Amino acid sequence: MTTTLDGSAAVAALRTTSAIRERARHLLQRARTGDSPWFLVDDDALTHAAVEVAEVTRTRYPTLAIPYHSRWRHFEAGGVDRRAELATRTTHVDSAVRARSMIDLAVVSVLLDAGAGTDWHYLEPGTGLALTRSEGLGVASWHAFCGGLFSSDPDDPLRADATALRRLDDESLAAAFQVDSGNPLLGLAGRVQLLRRLGTQLAARPDLFGPHGRPGGLFDTVAGPTVAAHDLLSTVLDALSGVWLTGNAIGGQPLGDCWRHGAVPGPGLSHGWMPFHKLSQWLTYSLLEPFEWAGVAVTDLDALTGLPEYRNGGLLLDTGVLRLRDPALAQSDWAVDDEIVVEWRALTVALLDELAPLVRRELPAPQLPLACVLEGGTWATGRALAARLRDGRPPLSIISDGTVF
Repeated sequence: MTTTLDGSAAVAALRTTSAIRERARHLLQRARTGDSPWFLVDDDALTHAAVEVAEVTRTRYPTLAIPYHSRWRHFEAGGVDRRAELATRTTHVDSAVRARSMIDLAVVSVLLDAGAGTDWHYLEPGTGLALTRSEGLGVASWHAFCGGLFSSDPDDPLRADATALRRLDDESLAAAFQVDSGNPLLGLAGRVQLLRRLGTQLAARPDLFGPHGRPGGLFDTVAGPTVAAHDLLSTVLDALSGVWLTGNAIGGQPLGDCWRHGAVPGPGLSHGWMPFHKLSQWLTYSLLEPFEWAGVAVTDLDALTGLPEYRNGGLLLDTGVLRLRDPALAQSDWAVDDEIVVEWRALTVALLDELAPLVRRELPAPQLPLACVLEGGTWATGRALAARLRDGRPPLSIISDGTVF
């Protein structure tokens, strides 16, 4: 019994952003004192990075009216207001029904949003836009959703439900994403299995997701006049933990995007684990607007962390804030559980917290939430630097199955 309780307490602790930040800061301090075998930290380069991010932010958002970093930005790819199309198709329903539909879309689309690889593109029907990477994945998932791929009810296509998700197959998703031998998508089968596991999780929690197992049930579960961003994240982590089959677990309870690192402190069974929950946090960021559009105020946005993925992490390497102790490490392919990758992601989280106030000062925009700094912002600058230096490839090559990065 004691072990079970200790395990439950450890899992609960590892599902908090305070644990993410505390452990990430520990690894950053360790690197600053020269004890990291992988990375060196140049604090003087933080100002240079902030200037780069501020310049990109002003170019993208000259008035500094910066939206959240979320999946909804990818739905705007090519300057097309696709949300207006969805609003037009749901004018006959109330705001709660519309919010559930938008949450359904956001959840499914985010889970399909891990890296696409460099060889895939999506040719959008109607506009003729050829879209790649995150924008292509976002728009492809948008059209798949609007076409009813994730709904089991032909009379209600604008939804995602457990029945449709559990029967999804590789061929259906490949067709929706225009995948063939000449247009390969990284981790297609992994994405299908992820959505099928999502369907299983939705069906298992009717208390959260209703009788049809819809992600939009979250609107009824957590919505009130206000909802704290971390409460929304906690609900996502609790309800969908079984979706992430990383093999990482404590006492049989899955940890998801949480990885071993020998230098990470922590009490009890949480010792040595570095949590991130990148896709769960990206999902939470992407749920902020559907809640707000429905009239729910989302508070304490900065409780969420910066996202530890290869654009933000690449920004730090490409601006010299981080340096590899051995430049030859950049020539290898790394797995997500390799210590160098775990540490890179942790340093990214900690350094984004330090970079954000410098960016706010450069703009100047002292009240800018971290979600907007990321959007303005760090992610876009990381992508621009990668395009300039390596034809879009990240500075470290990560072997991905389409469910983490």
